[in-house]
Amino acid sequence: MYIINSQIKNQDYNKLQVNKLVKTEALEILNISLEKGSIFPEHIAPTDAQLIVLEGEIIFHINGKSYPIKEQQHFSFPKEVPHWVSAEENSKFLIIR
Repeated sequence: MYIINSQIKNQDYNKLQVNKLVKTEALEILNISLEKGSIFPEHIAPTDAQLIVLEGEIIFHINGKSYPIKEQQHFSFPKEVPHWVSAEENSKFLIIR
């Protein structure tokens, strides 16, 4: 019943790619890859969320402010607040909510 998955490593940089790694009643983990210069368009999160950058650098835009987030950094953001993300370089990050 133990499974090793290489989905994060194998996910390509092709504009915006979003894949669910885990979905349970308690939480959801999304794996996102964003090609340099690409944008994850404005949206809202249904729950408070945690973002962890695995590779690259992104800029998280929320409430009129921009937050650069680099590899191995963590960022928390609240539910139901419009936000969007731009990639400064090829990037992969997790959203845990």
